[in-house]
Amino acid sequence: MRPYFPLIYVRGYAMTQSEIEKTVATPYMGFNLGSTKVRQTWQGDIERHIFESPLVRLMKDYGYRDCFLDGGENGGRLPARSILIYRYYEPASRELGDGKVLSIEEAARGLKALIHKVRTQVCGDDAGALARFRVYLVAHSMGGLVCRAFLQDDKVSTAADRALVDKVFTYATPHNGIDMAGMNVPAFLDFNDMNNFNRRTMAGYLGLKRHDAVNTLDGKFDAERFFCLVGTNHRDYPAARGWSARIAGEMSDGLVRIENAAVQGAPRAFVYRSHSGHHGIVNSEAGYQNLVRFLFGDVKAEGIVETDALPLPPSVRKARDEGRKVRASYYFEATVAPRGGAAYRLSERRKETFSAVLLGYDELCRPKPGEQPRWPVLFSVFLDTRKIIAGRTLVFSLELAVSPTGYEVDGLLWNDIEIPGEDLYHELLTLRATPAPDGWRLRYNRAYSEWGESRGRDVQKDEAGWYIPLATKKGFRGRLRLSVQPWQ
Repeated sequence: MRPYFPLIYVRGYAMTQSEIEKTVATPYMGFNLGSTKVRQTWQGDIERHIFESPLVRLMKDYGYRDCFLDGGENGGRLPARSILIYRYYEPASRELGDGKVLSIEEAARGLKALIHKVRTQVCGDDAGALARFRVYLVAHSMGGLVCRAFLQDDKVSTAADRALVDKVFTYATPHNGIDMAGMNVPAFLDFNDMNNFNRRTMAGYLGLKRHDAVNTLDGKFDAERFFCLVGTNHRDYPAARGWSARIAGEMSDGLVRIENAAVQGAPRAFVYRSHSGHHGIVNSEAGYQNLVRFLFGDVKAEGIVETDALPLPPSVRKARDEGRKVRASYYFEATVAPRGGAAYRLSERRKETFSAVLLGYDELCRPKPGEQPRWPVLFSVFLDTRKIIAGRTLVFSLELAVSPTGYEVDGLLWNDIEIPGEDLYHELLTLRATPAPDGWRLRYNRAYSEWGESRGRDVQKDEAGWYIPLATKKGFRGRLRLSVQPWQ
């Protein structure tokens, strides 16, 4: 039986006093918010889809329960499948507290105290249960920084404290700070604690020596057990009457830049949701499906593309052969969906949402001496064999596209050859993973040219592992490297 640990939800930033009062006036602080609509295209089409909320779905699907009793928190014994809301904004309320906003360090210490309290409530004095006890931390936005301060700052926690955390899942957390109009939030901007998102300030409460990049766990917690869900829809973030979305711009969720929303070395997924609001990342089916697969799933699948040849159009190739200087960069787009996931995608990296992987030719095919090519990581998703629809086989699809950004010849764009929508490679791969005595049997189909429901062909294997050959008549050649392994 898979373990089910208590889940502690840590909400995000409340900017003004009125937002703080609204926050503390709700029992679940946003974890109960649902949605009735989902964007299916980037042109603005909206479809009706009822998502009840992460709270309700965890109760319905996994038997969790909240911890409120008789108008307050239950101070007695708790079952392991408990959902707790860390109400660290309550002291800042002028009605329920003293009006003083906790610092990130103070909130992190409060989180540590809550974890130890829950441990006692769940385990009592059972030595075996106390040794096995763990919690899941689930956080939105700044709540993820509170979790990191607890996990990373030696002034707040010890290795024994951190060992009580099994996994961490963050929605839209600014792990490398918040940039607006290309500038990091200034350290002197202490109005409403906005400098909490300044990298120098963050380095202080995260216990880091460097502040140029603060999206590292610094070896204090296993990055593999720290999931980052990244939003890519800036247009639907309603805060500040839409000005936040305008200033943050494309390549963001309306507040947090895509490049700042993940921890180094951590698994991550990209979903077309905004920071919050009706199309927010927490109140989304895609967010929930990533959450439960990461917490309770039993399979981890990853995909990386290795490129051997990135062909040039004939006219550009002719210019190169004549000795002219040619430069090019490439988009790698990847959308992953499990069988049965009609209303959501586990991860989608697309040009239209400015979330595709972008790499230069030299990075891919001509690295510097002593360096390895920079192969793009397309996806890192978690799956659950209990969700298999038929038989024993996990089935998921990968839509993969590789295209150039354009070609530059002698410093000028070669615009007269560009065909809109032209790709070097574009295919929908149906992937099947079936348990086998020696691990897994992997098979695949090319669904744009053959029926996806057929059993397909075996994924090939060499000394480096599993791979699917990729090739087109244009001359693109490479391999999709696959990794499928047990998770938990």
